[in-house]
Amino acid sequence: MMGGVIIYPTDTIYGLGCDIFHIKAVERIARIKNMDYRKSQLSFICYDLSDLSKYTKSISTPLYRILKTYLPGPYTFVLPCSKEVPRLLQSKKSTIGLRVPSNPISRVILHELGHPILSASMPGEMIEDYTDPEVMYDKFGSVVDIVIDGGIGSMIPSTVIDCTKDEYEVIRMGAGEWNE
Repeated sequence: MMGGVIIYPTDTIYGLGCDIFHIKAVERIARIKNMDYRKSQLSFICYDLSDLSKYTKSISTPLYRILKTYLPGPYTFVLPCSKEVPRLLQSKKSTIGLRVPSNPISRVILHELGHPILSASMPGEMIEDYTDPEVMYDKFGSVVDIVIDGGIGSMIPSTVIDCTKDEYEVIRMGAGEWNE
């Protein structure tokens, strides 16, 4: 479904997603989350590291080795974005959060689509509400196009690491251990 909004499983928590090139779908996610996407730090989920080279500025060999070590997995890496990132998704900082999940369902979606999807957390603070696909369908079935049932999800989000500085910084400790 072109331009659709989905709730989908990852290797951590369920996410709200859409094609990064469909502005109307991005705007729908912003409305669901009651946020301004132009002021928010958004993330993509990618199929593999080849997407990283397309959507980020060139990264050093040591950083690439780190990404290769941790991905796919429960990590979001904040990196400088390239001009390939749709303008509407570029933050003032010119960075983007990128993930390569290990969840087979999200990987099939990404493979079939052929490019990244926007990855947003579910709205609100009650993560417990967002582990059961049936509960999410009851709550959001009228505002999304599909809820993909991948079983009960985790309550622990990804670990977020800012790689835009000389010393990488853990912004949020989540499901992934960070030993760098």
